Amino acid sequence: MSRTLATRRPRADDPGDGASLPSADRPARRRISPWLALGLATVLLALAAVASLFLGTRETDLEAVWAVLRGQGSDYMREVVAAREPRTVLGAVVGAALAASGMLIQGVTRNPLGEPGLLGVTSGASAAVVTATAFLGFSGGTAMVWVALPGALLAVAVVHLLGRPAGTHSVVPLILAGAVISAVLYAYIQAMILTRPAVFDSYRYWVVGSLAGASYDTLAAVAPALVIGLALAIMVVPGLNTLALGDDVATALGTPVSLLRAGALLAATLLAAAATAAVGPIAFVGLAVPHLVRAMVGSEHRWQLPLCLVLGGALLLGSDVLARSLAHPELMVGVVTAFAGAPFLLLAVRRGTVNA
Repeated sequence: MSRTLATRRPRADDPGDGASLPSADRPARRRISPWLALGLATVLLALAAVASLFLGTRETDLEAVWAVLRGQGSDYMREVVAAREPRTVLGAVVGAALAASGMLIQGVTRNPLGEPGLLGVTSGASAAVVTATAFLGFSGGTAMVWVALPGALLAVAVVHLLGRPAGTHSVVPLILAGAVISAVLYAYIQAMILTRPAVFDSYRYWVVGSLAGASYDTLAAVAPALVIGLALAIMVVPGLNTLALGDDVATALGTPVSLLRAGALLAATLLAAAATAAVGPIAFVGLAVPHLVRAMVGSEHRWQLPLCLVLGGALLLGSDVLARSLAHPELMVGVVTAFAGAPFLLLAVRRGTVNA
């Protein structure tokens, strides 16, 4: 019996052999090379960008679009391509920002359900849009960016003030504060749109999220927040590997835990707030893409960040192409992202590659 127990080899499907082990101690799964994953994601992004330029609700000829890209073509095709170019660029940027924000939030909070709405970004931007529509008469366009961005940042600031009790480094109070602030703001939003029909008519188009009407002016308005957020993300992402070992271990290794966490959350806030202000709330990208990336390259955050940027842009652009091609008038891209990304996330869950 002793020899049998000593030589018994653990089975992968035996819940008693590895279920109680922390994720860092489980046997490493076979994953693809990070360079290969990044190359495949880049190819997907390039294909999605090309499809975004060539496909849409208007009938276009591939040769005519190609002629416009070479500086030729008819005036009609020039107008079509001129409308699709900023939409393609903004879609790639917003998808990248949301995916990177979700990765940072999941890394800092060690919460597999972490996404930009966790910190009150979505509710803050939505409340600001509703307020501006009700009391200032805003009805869309680039002006909404200047309203939604400070609203998102203000909501996150309140969440941080309420979720940082003295004498603790835990992120649990921060998450609870985000849930409370979001609930209060959504109650305010519901009250406003139910009592003011004009506000509801304007808000219901913005809240789903759409790339329709995208312009370079919108991108320019949120560019400072995107650049600062990305720079902070690049600075803090190496420290997330140490933070994943726990606050005590990270502190013993000389990592400034509080400063690192604050920098990562600020970067995530800026990226998510800018993306939400530009096109409205886009669900699922910030939640699903980090899980897909971890299933591909593992827990190394220095690889997760660039892959999230590329794959997030590809997912959102691909969803936008489907939104334009499947229905007339086109669907909102926020509706399609869930249907486009959900199968991949569910496949990763079924294979057991998604964990905290």
